[in-house]
Amino acid sequence: MVKYQPFSGTVTMINDFAITASGENEGCYKLMSVIDGSGRQVNFVVEPKTYFVDQAMVGVGDRVTGYHDADAPVPLIYPPQYRALVMVKETPGQNVKVDFFNSQLISSDGMLKLNFSSGTQLLLENGQRFTKNPANRNLIVVYGPSTFSIPAQTTPYRIIVLC
Repeated sequence: MVKYQPFSGTVTMINDFAITASGENEGCYKLMSVIDGSGRQVNFVVEPKTYFVDQAMVGVGDRVTGYHDADAPVPLIYPPQYRALVMVKETPGQNVKVDFFNSQLISSDGMLKLNFSSGTQLLLENGQRFTKNPANRNLIVVYGPSTFSIPAQTTPYRIIVLC
Protein backbone atom coordinates (compact mmCIF):
# COMPACT_ATOMS: atom_id res chain seq x y z
CA MET A 1 0.00 0.00 0.00
CA VAL A 2 1.37 3.38 -1.02
CA LYS A 3 1.27 6.13 1.62
CA TYR A 4 0.53 9.27 -0.40
CA GLN A 5 2.24 12.41 0.97
CA PRO A 6 1.10 15.77 -0.43
CA PHE A 7 3.12 18.94 -0.96
CA SER A 8 1.34 22.08 -2.16
CA GLY A 9 2.73 25.28 -3.56
CA THR A 10 3.48 27.35 -6.64
CA VAL A 11 5.42 25.99 -9.61
CA THR A 12 8.60 28.06 -10.05
CA MET A 13 10.42 26.00 -12.69
CA ILE A 14 9.84 23.14 -15.13
CA ASN A 15 12.84 21.67 -16.97
CA ASP A 16 13.64 18.52 -18.87
CA PHE A 17 15.23 15.89 -16.63
CA ALA A 18 17.67 13.32 -18.02
CA ILE A 19 17.49 9.89 -16.42
CA THR A 20 19.96 8.14 -18.75
CA ALA A 21 23.17 9.25 -20.39
CA SER A 22 22.10 7.82 -23.76
CA GLY A 23 19.30 10.35 -24.16
CA GLU A 24 16.80 7.71 -25.29
CA ASN A 25 14.12 9.15 -22.97
CA GLU A 26 15.01 12.78 -23.66
CA GLY A 27 12.05 15.08 -23.04
CA CYS A 28 9.95 12.36 -21.37
CA TYR A 29 10.84 13.32 -17.80
CA LYS A 30 10.49 16.76 -16.20
CA LEU A 31 11.84 18.31 -13.01
CA MET A 32 9.19 20.57 -11.47
CA SER A 33 10.15 22.91 -8.62
CA VAL A 34 7.38 23.84 -6.18
CA ILE A 35 7.63 26.38 -3.34
CA ASP A 36 5.02 26.59 -0.57
CA GLY A 37 3.83 29.68 1.31
CA SER A 38 6.55 29.39 3.96
CA GLY A 39 9.39 29.19 1.43
CA ARG A 40 9.99 25.43 1.55
CA GLN A 41 10.94 23.99 -1.83
CA VAL A 42 10.45 20.52 -3.28
CA ASN A 43 11.50 19.21 -6.68
CA PHE A 44 9.17 16.66 -8.26
CA VAL A 45 10.39 14.25 -10.93
CA VAL A 46 7.44 14.00 -13.32
CA GLU A 47 7.44 10.75 -15.29
CA PRO A 48 5.34 9.69 -18.28
CA LYS A 49 3.20 7.60 -15.88
CA THR A 50 2.60 10.44 -13.37
CA TYR A 51 -1.18 10.86 -13.15
CA PHE A 52 -2.36 14.45 -13.74
CA VAL A 53 -5.92 14.96 -12.48
CA ASP A 54 -8.11 16.15 -15.37
CA GLN A 55 -5.00 15.84 -17.59
CA ALA A 56 -4.34 19.44 -16.58
CA MET A 57 -1.49 21.27 -18.29
CA VAL A 58 0.74 22.74 -15.58
CA GLY A 59 2.98 25.76 -16.07
CA VAL A 60 5.19 28.10 -14.06
CA GLY A 61 3.05 30.15 -11.65
CA ASP A 62 0.34 27.51 -11.24
CA ARG A 63 -0.69 26.33 -7.76
CA VAL A 64 -0.34 22.55 -7.54
CA THR A 65 -0.30 19.68 -5.10
CA GLY A 66 2.08 16.85 -5.83
CA TYR A 67 1.71 13.47 -4.16
CA HIS A 68 4.67 11.16 -3.61
CA ASP A 69 5.19 7.88 -1.77
CA ALA A 70 6.11 8.84 1.81
CA ASP A 71 7.84 5.46 2.30
CA ALA A 72 9.94 5.49 -0.89
CA PRO A 73 13.68 6.08 -0.59
CA VAL A 74 14.82 9.55 -1.66
CA PRO A 75 18.27 11.01 -2.32
CA LEU A 76 19.68 13.07 0.57
CA ILE A 77 19.88 16.35 -1.30
CA TYR A 78 18.43 19.83 -0.89
CA PRO A 79 15.88 20.69 -1.97
CA PRO A 80 14.23 17.30 -1.51
CA GLN A 81 13.47 15.48 -4.74
CA TYR A 82 10.49 13.15 -4.96
CA ARG A 83 9.00 10.99 -7.71
CA ALA A 84 5.55 12.48 -8.43
CA LEU A 85 2.82 9.84 -8.45
CA VAL A 86 -0.16 12.21 -8.78
CA MET A 87 -0.23 15.93 -9.64
CA VAL A 88 -3.22 18.21 -9.08
CA LYS A 89 -3.54 21.70 -10.54
CA GLU A 90 -5.64 23.73 -8.12
CA THR A 91 -9.06 24.68 -9.49
CA PRO A 92 -11.53 26.97 -7.67
CA GLY A 93 -14.47 25.04 -6.20
CA GLN A 94 -12.74 21.68 -6.61
CA ASN A 95 -10.99 19.71 -3.88
CA VAL A 96 -8.86 16.62 -4.41
CA LYS A 97 -7.68 14.02 -1.91
CA VAL A 98 -5.40 11.10 -2.74
CA ASP A 99 -5.37 8.48 -0.02
CA PHE A 100 -6.27 4.96 1.06
CA PHE A 101 -9.97 4.65 1.94
CA ASN A 102 -11.04 1.82 4.27
CA SER A 103 -14.17 -0.39 4.24
CA GLN A 104 -16.31 2.53 5.53
CA LEU A 105 -14.75 4.78 2.82
CA ILE A 106 -12.91 6.89 5.42
CA SER A 107 -9.44 8.17 4.47
CA SER A 108 -6.39 6.81 6.29
CA ASP A 109 -5.96 10.11 8.18
CA GLY A 110 -9.61 9.95 9.33
CA MET A 111 -10.40 13.37 7.85
CA LEU A 112 -12.74 12.51 4.93
CA LYS A 113 -15.69 10.11 4.54
CA LEU A 114 -17.19 9.44 1.12
CA ASN A 115 -20.92 9.20 0.41
CA PHE A 116 -22.08 8.06 -3.00
CA SER A 117 -24.82 9.38 -5.23
CA SER A 118 -26.03 8.27 -8.64
CA GLY A 119 -23.98 11.16 -10.10
CA THR A 120 -20.65 10.00 -8.68
CA GLN A 121 -18.37 8.81 -11.48
CA LEU A 122 -16.23 5.79 -10.55
CA LEU A 123 -13.32 5.42 -12.97
CA LEU A 124 -10.02 3.71 -13.57
CA GLU A 125 -6.88 5.75 -14.31
CA ASN A 126 -7.41 5.13 -18.04
CA GLY A 127 -10.88 6.73 -17.92
CA GLN A 128 -12.85 3.48 -18.11
CA ARG A 129 -15.65 2.75 -15.64
CA PHE A 130 -14.75 0.89 -12.44
CA THR A 131 -17.52 -1.56 -11.58
CA LYS A 132 -16.44 -2.99 -8.21
CA ASN A 133 -16.51 -1.64 -4.66
CA PRO A 134 -13.90 1.14 -4.21
CA ALA A 135 -13.47 0.38 -0.49
CA ASN A 136 -10.04 -0.65 0.84
CA ARG A 137 -8.21 0.94 -2.08
CA ASN A 138 -6.06 3.93 -2.95
CA LEU A 139 -8.33 6.56 -4.52
CA ILE A 140 -8.14 9.98 -6.10
CA VAL A 141 -11.29 11.74 -4.90
CA VAL A 142 -12.49 14.88 -6.69
CA TYR A 143 -15.15 16.70 -4.67
CA GLY A 144 -16.70 20.06 -3.87
CA PRO A 145 -18.35 21.04 -0.61
CA SER A 146 -18.01 18.93 2.53
CA THR A 147 -19.42 19.03 6.04
CA PHE A 148 -17.53 20.60 8.94
CA SER A 149 -17.66 17.37 10.96
CA ILE A 150 -14.72 15.08 11.69
CA PRO A 151 -14.46 13.25 9.48
CA ALA A 152 -15.78 15.70 6.93
CA GLN A 153 -18.35 14.04 4.69
CA THR A 154 -18.71 14.67 0.99
CA THR A 155 -20.41 13.29 -2.07
CA PRO A 156 -17.60 13.16 -4.64
CA TYR A 157 -17.99 14.29 -8.23
CA ARG A 158 -15.52 11.68 -9.39
CA ILE A 159 -13.40 8.88 -7.91
CA ILE A 160 -10.39 7.49 -9.75
CA VAL A 161 -9.30 4.07 -8.49
CA LEU A 162 -5.54 3.57 -8.37
CA CYS A 163 -5.21 -0.14 -9.17
